[in-house]
Amino acid sequence: MLGLVVTGGASGIGAQIAHLAASKGYRVGVLDANTEGANQVAAELDQAQALHCDVTNSDELAVALSNFGAIHTFVNCAGILRSGSLLELSEQDFRDVIDINLTGVYVAAREAARVMKNTGGSIVNLSSINASQPSPAAGAYVAAKAGVEALTKQMSLEWAAYNIRVNAVAPGFVDAGMAEPFYADPSVRKARTEAVPAGRLGTADDIARAVLFLASDEASYITGQILGVDGALGHSALHGLARE
Repeated sequence: MLGLVVTGGASGIGAQIAHLAASKGYRVGVLDANTEGANQVAAELDQAQALHCDVTNSDELAVALSNFGAIHTFVNCAGILRSGSLLELSEQDFRDVIDINLTGVYVAAREAARVMKNTGGSIVNLSSINASQPSPAAGAYVAAKAGVEALTKQMSLEWAAYNIRVNAVAPGFVDAGMAEPFYADPSVRKARTEAVPAGRLGTADDIARAVLFLASDEASYITGQILGVDGALGHSALHGLARE
């Protein structure tokens, strides 16, 4: 049975990735600093294990991953958001976002790659449309996700020799996880839905399916790529504007 570990697995998109992976027969590690949430998600699944640690702590990660055993797929989904204008954002909030969303991806992927070195496998990092499309009050999130995409490409280059593939999924407007509070406001929900050429918001399942595709043998020759899952939002600057 193939092993899949997902960070940030206690809630939102990470939890959906855990559920979908379990339904496809993976042995799942639900890794999160939220002990209660990780335990709850793991209890809902067959062949699942809660792994409690901080993604920026390499010692904790090494112990958690050694307790899990062989890893076929590692998914970096843990993240935080500290909204605010760059003129007003505190240095601590900026550092916190970079620490979890970028440094945490590096540390966690590195520890997973050390486990995978002799067997190969797949690493999937969660990026965002914000990596290429800044948005107001996004703070350090934009910089962190742009860094994740560059880091994904670097990892793919360095770890190809170990048969470790590294890709990223870049969601657009997704009604799940950290974004859920935005969509509680009906006017925001309407405006964002209308901005998506596909005519709907994304779901956690949309993202989970993209992640599991990149983890599968069907993607065996795909590495160093960023897969946008955004209903064409990333290409919509001229959407609805007449040419004449």
